Amino acid sequence: MPHTPILSIRNLSAVFPDNNGGLRALDEVSFDVHPREFVCVLGPSGSGKTTLLRILAGLIAPTSGSFLFGHGEQPNIGMVFQQANLMPWRTVIENIKLPLEVQQMEQVSARAKAQEMIELVGLQGFEDSLPRDLSGGMAQRVAIARALIHDPDLLLLDEPFGSLDALTRERMWNELSRIWQRRQKTVIMVTHSINESLFLADRVLVLTQRPGKVKLDIEVDLPRPRQDDIRYTPHFGELAKKLRSAIE
Repeated sequence: MPHTPILSIRNLSAVFPDNNGGLRALDEVSFDVHPREFVCVLGPSGSGKTTLLRILAGLIAPTSGSFLFGHGEQPNIGMVFQQANLMPWRTVIENIKLPLEVQQMEQVSARAKAQEMIELVGLQGFEDSLPRDLSGGMAQRVAIARALIHDPDLLLLDEPFGSLDALTRERMWNELSRIWQRRQKTVIMVTHSINESLFLADRVLVLTQRPGKVKLDIEVDLPRPRQDDIRYTPHFGELAKKLRSAIE
């Protein structure tokens, strides 16, 4: 990995007000992320994983600590949530090009770029479909394409496959892995799934029970591109065992 991080997080804490002195979600979390690195954040429910992503996206402010992008400039960030959050009255291509419309890009260029994204995520032929006509996996492909269309420096994924059935979810691991190989974006992804994290990531961070602290930071030294059968290798099993014992 390159030595200069794209993101440095130092002693990040988050406390939410309640009637009992404050709910501490994160406690002094520190780690670096390097350019083109795929990092998964794993941990039990309530460990502050989503809070961490929302802080990095600028949606909420940390209570203390800091995070610095590159040389201090605010990066372009793309974010995908557990639900695709598509606009039901807009077609696939209209949903994907929405960020470019917000930037007031000229329509012909915006549509061409959206078509490029449609091909990247494998949705050719569905350009004019409405969200109600899409499967869950297809809707999440639209959400990923929409998050990538403005060429973000950092892609944040908050359990994007959490609401999908098991088979669709595993297919989406392959899709996301292929897209990442093509685009080489820096990714931080929150997940509950050990197998998902090992199949996709270069590194996995395990957070403790609330308040979330980094309990384990492990490199995933599995070869890329990864195929389904890698999940049945002894080394995959060893890594999964390490993650499982850290979570428990």
